[in-house]
Amino acid sequence: MSISKTAQANHNQLFPNHQSTLKETDPEFIAIFDNFAFDEVLQYTQLTIKQRMKVTLAALIAMQCVNEYKIMLHAALHIGVTPIEAKEIVYQAVPYVGLGKVFDFSQVTNDVLIEKGVPLPLEGQSTTTRENRYEKGAEAIRRVAGDKVDKMHETMPENQKHFAVFLADNCFGDYFTRGGLDENERELLIFTMLASMGGADQQLKGHIANNIQIGNDKQLMIDTITVLLPYIGYPRTLTALNCLNEIIPEGENE
Repeated sequence: MSISKTAQANHNQLFPNHQSTLKETDPEFIAIFDNFAFDEVLQYTQLTIKQRMKVTLAALIAMQCVNEYKIMLHAALHIGVTPIEAKEIVYQAVPYVGLGKVFDFSQVTNDVLIEKGVPLPLEGQSTTTRENRYEKGAEAIRRVAGDKVDKMHETMPENQKHFAVFLADNCFGDYFTRGGLDENERELLIFTMLASMGGADQQLKGHIANNIQIGNDKQLMIDTITVLLPYIGYPRTLTALNCLNEIIPEGENE
């Protein structure tokens, strides 16, 4: 089996002049994977190349694929993803993946940016203060999720209400309100991370609803998991698709 011209061209766009060692040691595997990921899959998605790279970076963080993330980060920066956008993808992962899993990606991102001559730290993107982070976070939640967290705060036992507070001031106030990525991008990235991790179906369904609420339609999410399939595998992809169809059955208006 040979690599198709389309697959080779799409691969070269991301990795110009790249000499693959696997192409020498595992030529059949590389032909199968490249034809699928860089040709066949792309026939079924309308995501731009920048969108594809952003969701791929988010998925690789969620799955703990540090080596592949580093390779894809170089490609993402090459095709126009900015250092601030790359950093914000890493930061946005913290409340959903956890710092323990994100820390290594933060360090790798710094290493790649320094290697490329990007001075650190980058321009700050925080839009909240210690005084207003709860208010601004709650406002953001209401825009994308309605009154869900307000109801949580009202109905949770007294010794659990702090989790609703944390969702407002930390998850949304500290992270979601940052600059560098807009709210539609952040919700799509959260959908990507939850789908890629697996095991968080209830949260995934909630963020599918959030995506629809702010204008990311079902087709955009289908396009996203189509792009992710070669990286996250069939079980997680089909689980995400099932969650999508449960929240938005085929034939219903979004």
